Amino acid sequence: MSRYWAGLLGALILACAPAAALDASGVPAAVDLRAEATAAARAGGPLIVIYSREDCKFCKLIKRHHLVPLASDPRYGPRVVIREIGQDKDNAALRDFNGQPTTHADFAARQGIKLVPVVAFYGPGGRALMDPIVGTRLPDFYQSYLEEGIEQSARKLKTP
Repeated sequence: MSRYWAGLLGALILACAPAAALDASGVPAAVDLRAEATAAARAGGPLIVIYSREDCKFCKLIKRHHLVPLASDPRYGPRVVIREIGQDKDNAALRDFNGQPTTHADFAARQGIKLVPVVAFYGPGGRALMDPIVGTRLPDFYQSYLEEGIEQSARKLKTP
């Protein structure tokens, strides 16, 4: 491969890389909630945050089987921003919805997250757009819960 094509390929890969770091599940870690919620609202959908723990097998299943495919679904992927907040990440830096520095663990605690997984839907300023999905509920219907959450959130974003 010529240097030109190798350089072009490298530039393309860097240009397509998400701004937030990906964990092994493919869900980017939250970095700046204010900016991420604003970007989602501009696209017409919510910021979807999964609160998780490294040792949570249900969190991994929801990310792998629902959130990662949702991000590439042409009906929903362009309209949402999906991020992860680690309840057990004491050292993971985060900017909250007010732009203030905190950590993933501290933010999760301030949100009252005790058990995971929790999937929450936010608008600009940290406005909760609907009740979060707590736990796995009925696994066969989980995708429907997510899709309904996106649709309800999109409707609420259109109303002041």
